[in-house]
Amino acid sequence: MFTGAWWWAAALLVIDLVIRVLAIIFVPRNRRPTSGMAWLLAIFLIPYVGVIVFLLIGSPKLPRKRREVQSEINSFMREVAAKEHRPDTRIGNPAWFNSLVEMNTTYGGLPLLAGNSGRLLGNYEQTIAAMTQAVDSATDYVHVQFYILSDDATTAEFFNALERAVKRGVRVNVLLDHWASRGKAHYRQTKARLDEMGARWTLMLPLLPLQGKFQRPDLRNHRKILVIDGVVGYMGSLNMISRDYNVKKNIARGLKWKELVVELHGPGVSALDAVFISDWYSETGEALTIGVRRKEAVPSGDSLLRLSGAVVDHREHPGTMLTQVVPSGPGFEKENNLRLFLGMIHAAQERVVITSPYFVPDESLLYAITSAVARNVPVDLFVSEIGDQALVYHAQRSYYEELLRAGVRIYLYPAPYILHAKHFTIDSDVALIGSSNMDMRSFGLNMEVSMLVRDAGFVAQMRAVEDEYREASRLLTLGEWLKQPLRSTVLDNLARLTSALQ
Repeated sequence: MFTGAWWWAAALLVIDLVIRVLAIIFVPRNRRPTSGMAWLLAIFLIPYVGVIVFLLIGSPKLPRKRREVQSEINSFMREVAAKEHRPDTRIGNPAWFNSLVEMNTTYGGLPLLAGNSGRLLGNYEQTIAAMTQAVDSATDYVHVQFYILSDDATTAEFFNALERAVKRGVRVNVLLDHWASRGKAHYRQTKARLDEMGARWTLMLPLLPLQGKFQRPDLRNHRKILVIDGVVGYMGSLNMISRDYNVKKNIARGLKWKELVVELHGPGVSALDAVFISDWYSETGEALTIGVRRKEAVPSGDSLLRLSGAVVDHREHPGTMLTQVVPSGPGFEKENNLRLFLGMIHAAQERVVITSPYFVPDESLLYAITSAVARNVPVDLFVSEIGDQALVYHAQRSYYEELLRAGVRIYLYPAPYILHAKHFTIDSDVALIGSSNMDMRSFGLNMEVSMLVRDAGFVAQMRAVEDEYREASRLLTLGEWLKQPLRSTVLDNLARLTSALQ
């Protein structure tokens, strides 16, 4: 006779078997092989916990309603590209570059634009001061979008400038990521300040289940965009917060973030505006009107497509930069940023220089980088010597040996700085800058924005930044790396496994 304990044991065995069989059927479907294997391993080793975690964060997709909105946004982007189409921007470019632009337009929707100029800003406080000055020049509108937005001692004058703009009758619209900003000091103060000044603001990807707003909890809108009157725009890696993020452990360690932002003039600013307008629409259902400054009759309402003509900038600009803004994230069917990175690296003939604070490549990116070295194209990688996020830091380190053996030069930017800048250059006239890290989170879970640039003068600016990094950094050697203690290797490899859970 079977006792109750035997029946419970049998039932648990059957449930365990069913979980494993169903996992094999459903987990790998439409998922990267590495990600599928990582999830299967987690479920097989810890079936009950693994299943609960998979159900919570196993799908990188936005909720169905949000995906429908994103589909409308993608149509809006394609409409903007169609109305902005200028064939002359393709003349004189290498064939590979035009092909890359075509791919970006297909996946991200925005066009290649000529006549831009830009300067790079690498000093933290001076960058915020430049943004503040630009806000003080606003006459029509200011669009503010940051992954982390905080009213603190470092950013106080920026918030003062927003308040002055509102008092002048300027429309100030603000987007901030809910979870990232919520976890920082002064969050309530920041929201109260925006309310008090009269700015219109909303949270991005809010986790508010009682209000019917919920998705995979670790999806983030990681973009950083500032646009003033459609005349000047800023984008890059900087969050609008104190340089130590107002985090006690960062302050105790003396950590300071090192950033890079581009100040952009020209029609590329309108492309940044299109990304902001899309995110605002995604969160609020409102299509912002921005055509007053161009004396156009822009209809109000809730249709993005009706606004596509207003976003297009038909003015002539004297700049020499070709730019293409490429949004990416879980709302898109493809990993727009990863495909762009791969295309650039495979096209490189002279050199590749990559700067990424969180470098956790997938197999395709790792192959592209090591293949470039095998083609006799030097590859330099700038990363921080220390980390602020343990899992990502150790996952990143797990790739160092393979990269060093392939011949990649790894430069460690010294403590107490976290090299948070995100950019890279190939050859002498092509660069990329934006919010995207080179890790699997940025490829699949974060909404990012990158800007592809073709211009020798801009690349020269970026080379000067890279030279500054190189002078300050320490070159890591394979001999030094092989002396790492076993415990570090174990931690690195375990972290590498968790990075594949996408």
